[in-house]
Amino acid sequence: MLFPIGLVVFVCSAAARPLHNSSEHASTSWTQSGEVRSAAIKRLLEVFGMEDPPDIHGHKQPPQYMLDLYNTVADVNGVTRDPDLLEGNIVRSFFDKSRNEQVDFRFNLSSVARTEKILVAELHLFKLRPQSTQTLNRHHFCQVSIYQQVARGHKNSTQKQKLLASRLMPVHSTGWEVFHITEAVSSWMMDEGGNIELRVVVQSLGGGQMDKKLVRFASGRNHHQSKQPMMVLFTDDGRRSTIQKNADLNDTTSSLPQAASPSRSTRSLGSTGKEGGSTHCQRRPLFVDFEEIGWSDWIVSPKGYNAYYCKGFCSFPLGQSMVATNHATVQSIINALKLVDGVEMPCCVPDELYSISLLYFDEDENVVLKQYNDMVVGTCGCH
Repeated sequence: MLFPIGLVVFVCSAAARPLHNSSEHASTSWTQSGEVRSAAIKRLLEVFGMEDPPDIHGHKQPPQYMLDLYNTVADVNGVTRDPDLLEGNIVRSFFDKSRNEQVDFRFNLSSVARTEKILVAELHLFKLRPQSTQTLNRHHFCQVSIYQQVARGHKNSTQKQKLLASRLMPVHSTGWEVFHITEAVSSWMMDEGGNIELRVVVQSLGGGQMDKKLVRFASGRNHHQSKQPMMVLFTDDGRRSTIQKNADLNDTTSSLPQAASPSRSTRSLGSTGKEGGSTHCQRRPLFVDFEEIGWSDWIVSPKGYNAYYCKGFCSFPLGQSMVATNHATVQSIINALKLVDGVEMPCCVPDELYSISLLYFDEDENVVLKQYNDMVVGTCGCH
């Protein structure tokens, strides 16, 4: 009853004031509200490891590879199925920046922090169907080699091109081809960083040059976005050492409800979602809606997630359903028997936390898959 009474007092007192004072008060309240929202959004960005939200122009379509990878490691609510499914905790996909018609590609890796450990680096190229069939019957396989373009005058350069990967490939095949270039990219990031330039060389088994119409790879200039050359990096930024204790579960989603997102009327920060009217310590719904925050233009998936929160009383005696620690049990006994003044009852707090996976565009419009620890309450307990 305190809130309605306070509201009536506030309205009555406001009505008794001169009109210009009311306008000034409303203006001040609005300014303070805007400042609070700005500070809250800034703090939330820090939780997601960003200083400012990425500025994305126009509608962008993420690579199918990244969408498939996200669906493998996260459920429909964004909850990470198993932290060990992913190599590292950040996956980035970079599109070719050269956008030429030839076989030279350039990838800007400046968004990767020097402190991150490169675990896996892959070059993804889409092999097109042959345009020429005149020499197709004479060539069944070709040698495809990936070279790194080393600028003249580079402190470690002894040659202009450095061989990174090479393998035989059927001439008539079509589809995605993946080349592993982890060692080269890791070395490049330690020494230089920034743009890395690669060249694809296709030769016959005899070492001669192949007809360019016979063996072709999609370029970023003349082909659909779904076939663009792409580099994929799996990195670890050092946060994996704090993975929560549910890491050994095969599927964390088995213990999380899969209900649809609650309506907007129940998504407010103060919603308790009265579950059967119970007042004992338990988990309550708390939906974080990225669209309401204004982040829907750069976050691909999920559109929001249920973070949950803990609320309720840890009253004596503490039953098994309250997941109480031994210390909490002793504290509740001390409180119940009034053995020591000022000792409160244990608090209802998260007992187990799960991570979520976020798929989004960064400031360079690269697509990033990143895991964030301790984002979803799994269970609540008295501590």
